[in-house]
Amino acid sequence: MMAGVAMLSVVSGGCINIAAPDEPIVIELNINIRQEVIYRLAQDAANTIDENADIF
Repeated sequence: MMAGVAMLSVVSGGCINIAAPDEPIVIELNINIRQEVIYRLAQDAANTIDENADIF
């Protein structure tokens, strides 16, 4: 009896299809790291010059 109820709910509930996409999923991350690195280097250079003013 229980198997009949489960089968009836599957048949009347419809069909679900799960398929992989034809093309690969592409995630584009546009990150500009160069600007941050240059800023940090400039700040470090400024600190080094300030700390060692007699050398420069």
